[in-house]
Amino acid sequence: MVAAGRRGADAGAPAVVRLWERAVVTVRDRFRRVRAIGGLAVQAGLAAALSWVVAHELLNISQPVFAPISAVSTLAASLGQRLRRTVELIIGVTVGVLIGDLLLVVIGTGWWQLALIVVLAIMVALFLAGSAAVVIQAGATAVLICTLSPSTRDLEIPRFVDALVGGGTALLVTAVLLPLNPLRVLNRAARPVLDLLAAQLDATAGALADRDAARARTARGELRQNKGQLNAFVEATQGAREASTLSPVHWRERRGPVGRYARAAEPIDRAMRNSGTLIRRAVTLIEDDEPVPESLPDAVADLAEAVRLLKRQFAAGAEPNRAREQALRAVQAAGRAYRDGVGFSGAVVVAQVRTTVSDLLVATGLTQEQANHLVRGMFGDLRVPANPHRD
Repeated sequence: MVAAGRRGADAGAPAVVRLWERAVVTVRDRFRRVRAIGGLAVQAGLAAALSWVVAHELLNISQPVFAPISAVSTLAASLGQRLRRTVELIIGVTVGVLIGDLLLVVIGTGWWQLALIVVLAIMVALFLAGSAAVVIQAGATAVLICTLSPSTRDLEIPRFVDALVGGGTALLVTAVLLPLNPLRVLNRAARPVLDLLAAQLDATAGALADRDAARARTARGELRQNKGQLNAFVEATQGAREASTLSPVHWRERRGPVGRYARAAEPIDRAMRNSGTLIRRAVTLIEDDEPVPESLPDAVADLAEAVRLLKRQFAAGAEPNRAREQALRAVQAAGRAYRDGVGFSGAVVVAQVRTTVSDLLVATGLTQEQANHLVRGMFGDLRVPANPHRD
């Protein structure tokens, strides 16, 4: 009986360990989330306080509730959308005020008047802008005008001024007082994308060398889980452009590393998709038992290393010359594999190495024509020997 109890305790131990490890990971993730958003929280707090002070102390608005709300709403917008959100706030408030005031004079107040005014305000906002933020602000302002104007005099001007003060203060905080570092924003968003791409290309190179179809299939599945990371990267490029445009501290970076990094989002997206095709054909190549020249896994591994170098050089704000050189080495190895002899799927893998390298070269700042010229020159002779060596 004692032995049975000991065995039960031993069986339960791994479950407790797994539960503890999961709890540690969860807590770590939440701390990481707080650290990532901590800057936004500080910006929001400062913007809310400053907008209240400006509206109450300088503009003598007795209850400037909407100024801090507008400031926080602006900062809550996605990176890269804050200037647009401020304009949307002002448009929405203006539409709500105009529609509410005009109709109140004509039809008076009441439940059906409220319904009609809100409907018309939203329809006008949709016609003018079509943005959800504009629609929400127009409808909310129309409600306030209809419900509070009869008891609160001169509500319209303070509501408009509050929106202007709140949005403007939020932009002041993000641009001057607590500006984001655009290069850091880009690094944080690009790192998961480039790490994922490099890791799965490395896994595919190993799968080709070992003829391990299961490993290649796993890499294919992992790479497909990139939508959220790519969206975050694209959003970060918008935020970095906005930060470097609004903040005088970062104006010089807009045309330098930040601009180059931000322009890289689209070609990196293409590189991800072309690498997905590469890995998918690698699976078929292995399953069909096609020849795998030694230089073919080398080409894919060189491609993975080029991605890692691109990440490091972008993070350092350096000209990505080493990444270009490494990417062209991948093309050179792919050319050797092609001339050594590959099957149908192997030829597709070779072609995708070339295409992905071209994408990465464009991501480094070259034009598409320059990239294509370098790839063609490095690949070498397209003619295959009459009796290529096949494994």
